[in-house]
Amino acid sequence: MTLLPSTEDTRDATAADPTRPAAAPDGEGTTLSIGRQVAAVVVLAAIATVSVLFLPPIVAGGVMIGVAILYLGRKAIFSFTGGLVILVAIIMFIPVRRWSLPIPLDFALEPYRVILVLLVLVILGALLVDKKRTWQPVAFGWPIGIFFASLVISIPMNGTELVQQGLASDAVGAVVNYAILLSTFYVVRQLLTKETIVMGLVTGLVWCGTLVAFFAIVERATRVNIFLRLDSFLPLIALREEGEAFRAGGYRSYGSAQHPIALSVMLCMLIPLAIYLAKYGKWPRNELSRRILYGIATVFLLGGVLSAVSRTAVIVLAVMFILTLILRPWLGLLLLAFGLPALVIGFLAVPKVFDTLLLSFLDVDGLIASQQTSPGFRGAGRLADLGPSLALYVMRPFFGTGVGSRIVVGDDQNAYILDNQILGSMLETGAVGVIGVAALTLIPLIMILRWTVTVAKHDPRFGFLGFAIVVSGAGYTAALFFYDAFGFYQTFFVLCILFAIGAWLITSSPPALRARAEREAGTLAVERVAA
Repeated sequence: MTLLPSTEDTRDATAADPTRPAAAPDGEGTTLSIGRQVAAVVVLAAIATVSVLFLPPIVAGGVMIGVAILYLGRKAIFSFTGGLVILVAIIMFIPVRRWSLPIPLDFALEPYRVILVLLVLVILGALLVDKKRTWQPVAFGWPIGIFFASLVISIPMNGTELVQQGLASDAVGAVVNYAILLSTFYVVRQLLTKETIVMGLVTGLVWCGTLVAFFAIVERATRVNIFLRLDSFLPLIALREEGEAFRAGGYRSYGSAQHPIALSVMLCMLIPLAIYLAKYGKWPRNELSRRILYGIATVFLLGGVLSAVSRTAVIVLAVMFILTLILRPWLGLLLLAFGLPALVIGFLAVPKVFDTLLLSFLDVDGLIASQQTSPGFRGAGRLADLGPSLALYVMRPFFGTGVGSRIVVGDDQNAYILDNQILGSMLETGAVGVIGVAALTLIPLIMILRWTVTVAKHDPRFGFLGFAIVVSGAGYTAALFFYDAFGFYQTFFVLCILFAIGAWLITSSPPALRARAEREAGTLAVERVAA
């Protein structure tokens, strides 16, 4: 993927640089143009022939539509920005572990894997070939390194047991899978080279989330999930049957997530970004119109959260609000002023949902009893799993049983779903693994928050963005105790994207560049005085 210069760019560059080779003569350019057209026709004809002969009609039609879109929008799509747009669209709209490309392989070729591998290869190739493209500082490399090392070290520390139980390949596969997931952070960070791209990414995330939330609300009412009908117009094949869940007298929405809890957490994480855009978004230019527009987006995001009917989302929102109240009390009070009337309206509109999500927290005995159900069985309550899990943990407290050793789905299942990422990490990778999880989730947030209150304290436009990322990340971290977060990839991807934006803020944003220039000037002045 390379940025293709336009004809105007070429003329401007030639005018600015007299030594630049002139454009080819008309005849030569025409011949080259005709040659490209002939080659394009041959390629398109070959694709059409193969599609018609070897693919089902629906898939063949999808392939041809995709090829046509790729050709018409080739200059926008085959660029780094286009790759970022495609990556975000796949993450937000194509449910993970649900769809695969119709290519016969020994493993499921899911779209997110394909785009991540392609982008990694393209970025590495560009770094090697294009001297103007340089590696963008990632800032959080060492916390990610601690997390990844905590996974890897659990394998040799449990090597004998993993081999005896036939789980060695699962352990290696788990490490490779984590590497693919974490590559999202590095890929997105390398593509964030301009402020316009960063703001476009933030805006795109919010509106993609708003669209997902809208269809989640529709799903709650109709029990029709549009994201499980993507094979109607895209060349995809289903990997598993549709899931269903019910609570509060109705259907729980899945949206584009793997589970209603994951959907609610993801939408909660986007709410701080929507509030940020209401103040500092590029469009609409009129501030009142912008606040109304993103206020509507926030309402839809909250509606999507309600459609998932997840108590975990209530905890996430509470943590995010408390953090806002502590760090930015005026903003917290303003949100409270808008939130209380919204709660009243929501309670009147969907009383059963609010009774399940909010009033259930007031019934402490009932809430505890609901988390102690079915001990020792699949689907047991979180508290019912706690005692047996801790008993297993003390047997291997430092390195666990090895990453990837707990298989919770499929024919090879050997463990139960715990609905607690911290507890699951304790069992798989021990205390060392929990330290790795803390490094991955907390250290970047602390670094961004520190930057926000120091370097960006006089630039609220960037400081507020950093604050929004910290709040979103804190909500995700709180949710680690209430669902198997790393097993639900969409929320993990969103966290990686937010961390990539945070890395851009503290290394390449205007306040960061000014601070670096001031430090370098101060160092140079000290050296001159010393000389």
